[in-house]
Amino acid sequence: MSKNYFPLLILTLLFAASCSNTKYLAEGELLYIGGDVKIEDSEGTRKERKLLRAELEGMLRPKPNSKILGLRPKLYAYNIAGKPKKTKGLRHWLRTKVGEPPVLFSQVDLDYNADVLQNYAENKGYFKARVSADSSSRKKKAKAHYTIRTGKRYTIKDVTFPPGLTQIDTAVIATKSETFLNPGDPFDLDLIKAERVRIDSKLKEKGYFYFNPDFLLVQVDSTVGTQQVDLLVKVKDDTPTNARTMYRINDIFIYPNFTINRDTMNLRLEDIENYKDFTIIDKKDLFKPRVFDRTMFFKKGDLYNRTDHNLALNRLVNLGTFQFVKNQFRVTDSINNMLDTYYYLTPHQKKSIRVEVLGKTNSANYAGTELNVNWSNRNTFRGAELLTISAFGGLEVQVSGQNKGFNVYRAGAEANLVWPRFVSPFKHVVSSAFVPRTRAMLGYEFQFRSQLYSLTSAKASFGYLWKENIRKEHELKVTEINYVRPMNVTPLYQEQIDENPSLAKVIEKQLIFGPTYSYTYTNTMETARKHTIYYKGLLDLAGTIAGLATGANVKEEEPVKIFGVPFSQYVKAENEFRHYLKLGLSSQLASRIIVGTGYGYGNSTELPFIKQFFIGGTNSIRAFRARSIGPGTYKEPTDASSFLPDQSGDLKLELNTEYRAKLFSVVHGAVFVDAGNIWLVNEDENKPGAKISGDFLKELAVGTGVGLRFDLSFLILRTDLAFPLRKPYLPENERWVLDRVNFGSSSWRKENLVFNLAIGYPF
Repeated sequence: MSKNYFPLLILTLLFAASCSNTKYLAEGELLYIGGDVKIEDSEGTRKERKLLRAELEGMLRPKPNSKILGLRPKLYAYNIAGKPKKTKGLRHWLRTKVGEPPVLFSQVDLDYNADVLQNYAENKGYFKARVSADSSSRKKKAKAHYTIRTGKRYTIKDVTFPPGLTQIDTAVIATKSETFLNPGDPFDLDLIKAERVRIDSKLKEKGYFYFNPDFLLVQVDSTVGTQQVDLLVKVKDDTPTNARTMYRINDIFIYPNFTINRDTMNLRLEDIENYKDFTIIDKKDLFKPRVFDRTMFFKKGDLYNRTDHNLALNRLVNLGTFQFVKNQFRVTDSINNMLDTYYYLTPHQKKSIRVEVLGKTNSANYAGTELNVNWSNRNTFRGAELLTISAFGGLEVQVSGQNKGFNVYRAGAEANLVWPRFVSPFKHVVSSAFVPRTRAMLGYEFQFRSQLYSLTSAKASFGYLWKENIRKEHELKVTEINYVRPMNVTPLYQEQIDENPSLAKVIEKQLIFGPTYSYTYTNTMETARKHTIYYKGLLDLAGTIAGLATGANVKEEEPVKIFGVPFSQYVKAENEFRHYLKLGLSSQLASRIIVGTGYGYGNSTELPFIKQFFIGGTNSIRAFRARSIGPGTYKEPTDASSFLPDQSGDLKLELNTEYRAKLFSVVHGAVFVDAGNIWLVNEDENKPGAKISGDFLKELAVGTGVGLRFDLSFLILRTDLAFPLRKPYLPENERWVLDRVNFGSSSWRKENLVFNLAIGYPF
């Protein structure tokens, strides 16, 4: 078949899928294709009518069969599968997992929907709304039509709070300044419900432990004026006494080794420890009492408030030591209105070991495996410290390609100790639900690249992690040390260095130390938002103080050495911003921009190799092999007998956008475009075109592709197939290669199609 007829064939099949669904319907049945709402007699603005119509149409039931690009592929899959004779097999899977049964017009209750729409409109202040319903049909398809005559929307004339004759009334009045109900605003029942919740949350901060929103009443008087209402906020007369009472904290009891079948009757005197305001019942003496002093926010005699209540619970959970956390309050002194507080804590298993065997692949055609063994102690020094010791080993092999035979072998170990507090001579107070942490790390890695070289790397760091809230997170590494030493450099690699001197950077001895700081902000957990963002900024400073002490900042001769190794001096900053636009219940547009810059000074003429920027690969520009793009317009000249080196730069710009949509079941689809490049700050005679210039935007690599994501709950398996649209290393007027795309050519596919297999989303 000629490729010229292929698009016509696709269109024909799509048209057949769209119109053939109705032929499976029984005689007299109609396929329900949805409903619409028409608004009449509304005095509101066009925007208000559009919003109301969208809200009303969203309430219509049932929902019609789902559509993609105007077609109903799920219904088509259901129909072509027929009625399977077995409860397994392709037909059963296609009908029950991929397909969905037809939504028939006989399932639509027009009168019920009309009542729902009228009730909703009245709740939004259209007290005189009237709804009528009708339908239309054509070619065995039916649609519902609803017409609503809203009339003018009622607004709030005045809001009155209780007169303050009782203590609880006075407390309610004290919240008035933050009310959601304001004169002139439209009447909205949802806003009234939110006001009750708001007042309740404020009262919880003032000791009213037993109060709840149901004890509040908002009376509506619609006789006060034309399309206006008065609102009276009051506490219900039948509100129980305990809900009207302010409570204080009495004794605080903590059970840090709680189990359901514990025998409290067999407690010995030595099992009970009084520490400050706490009574700790710890039969096994698992925890030091000061752990709870740093975690609890309540003190004896404090007025109960919900904020401290939740902060304590969240901190106990965030310690990571307890599997279950339960909290109870009991009235112990009804005369003085006192609450005893109980915390029941069930710890995780103290010591555990985990073994992982991983398989991995990347866009550089490397495939490999890795073995990880992790041992953990969740309460190392009885202060909820977490000690983790891990060992790993793995290999990566290129099955086909220019790096075949240059296998990579890795082995190493790492130890991390995390304290659930700031370990510092200075006193720190963090009023957050998240426990601040101090982390110390020691690690060692040996890497062997067959036929080329070996590298040993020793690293250590000490720093702090803390979260202001669920959106903002900080990490400060007071110092991070990395020492890299080459070994067993082969004559083959030395020959490559003679041809390309920049390869010598990979095997240079490196000593890097200095502070790093990163800040992260995200609101992506707020799933109701249409727009959500993620931002991470990183600042890395190396050798600043050492440079001042040794004079390396101004020295122009040989670099200053420590223990015989030149130490690095540089400033590096990286910013990553992501934006997520929610397009529907199961579709979104995700975009990302990364801007990175680094500058070596004093003891260094450039960034050390392991700190430079790289681009391309599974989580970057997916149409190009990992670390193969740039810098600038430079392309490494290689022949079939040499390996492909990683390309690095001092500057980085990357842009990505990806449309994501659920197709069916656990299968999601994506269409994406990636662009970016890296550059050098200084000229490199061995890499012509690598230095940044004013025309850097003309040097961007661009790629596109499609992918599938399999959301298996415990992981997301991602497959992407991509190809380049723009190659920056070609002559300037030949860089766009869209006109050379030829899927029918095996040589084009071999050179340009890149398959990526990965875990998780790229961003």
